[in-house]
Amino acid sequence: MMQVHGVIMTTHRLPACVAKAIRPDNLRSMKTVATKNEVKTRITGTQLRSVIASVDDYLMNLAIAEETCSFVSH
Repeated sequence: MMQVHGVIMTTHRLPACVAKAIRPDNLRSMKTVATKNEVKTRITGTQLRSVIASVDDYLMNLAIAEETCSFVSH
């Protein structure tokens, strides 16, 4: 069986806020952590199409989380 692994790392002004906002939408095959200035999400799966769809959804959720956290900090 094929295994697909990937890590998405993005830089944010408020990485803890972004990671906290995005975690509830993660699937079981995803793990998100915040570092000093980054959000790192590891994605795994056995079907390439499913992983691609998960990444697509994740990126949309990430954009929304970033925007939401920018309002919280004001």
